[in-house]
Amino acid sequence: MSTLEIRDLHVEVETESGPKEILRGVDLTVNSNETHAIMGPNGSGKSTLAYSIAGHPKYTVTQGQVLLDGEDVLEMAVDERARAGLFLAMQYPVEVPGVSMSNFLRSAATATRGEAPKVRHWVKEVKGAMSDLEIDPAFAERSVNEGFSGGEKKRHEVLQMALLKPKFAVLDETDSGLDVDALRVVSKGVNEYKAQSDVGILLITHYTRILRYISADRVHVFVNGRVAESGGPELADELEENGYVRFLGAAESSKEEQPA
Repeated sequence: MSTLEIRDLHVEVETESGPKEILRGVDLTVNSNETHAIMGPNGSGKSTLAYSIAGHPKYTVTQGQVLLDGEDVLEMAVDERARAGLFLAMQYPVEVPGVSMSNFLRSAATATRGEAPKVRHWVKEVKGAMSDLEIDPAFAERSVNEGFSGGEKKRHEVLQMALLKPKFAVLDETDSGLDVDALRVVSKGVNEYKAQSDVGILLITHYTRILRYISADRVHVFVNGRVAESGGPELADELEENGYVRFLGAAESSKEEQPA
């Protein structure tokens, strides 16, 4: 069993007025075969957490650790984190003109697996994964994400996850911009990969609708750069009914109590 452990993580970002702290001491542990949902309002730091784990250069970790099976991934380069078993599905996947999906996927698989997949097996593997996600085979020769709809881009992210086979996948608002049909297909792809592996999933979302398709073992409410409360699936039900008012009020009270 593998473990992803986030310990007292503090992260800041550079702004025009100077450094601004976004994460203010995040503690969170995800084990193999667990799905943890992180929910919170805009600006609470959810995406900052995702990109900090992945190693985005925009974010500076000032304190804390992110341990993958005891090794601090914060000391690794971005590609080393991927080879160690981390995967990030981006909220806004970028377009890569001139690079076909097929070349991109095989190069990524070669880098993470340490050797090039055998062609015959690889073609079968890709076709099967694309079929599961209802991706037109013609997309394999199109440039990565270029001209793709929002749903097509998100399906491509899940396709990458299925082929790269990470130990832990961070899905940053994979449901954003998806209609009901696309959400169903993307969720099915996530569930199928989880069923055939021991992947641990950190699912970042604003809304509970994706949790109707992907069951969460734990739900964490993220407010003001911290985990304000954790619980089971019933916590998501409370958020669906009442929103974040209770947690936002508590966060404001906590800030007022802090010494100037």
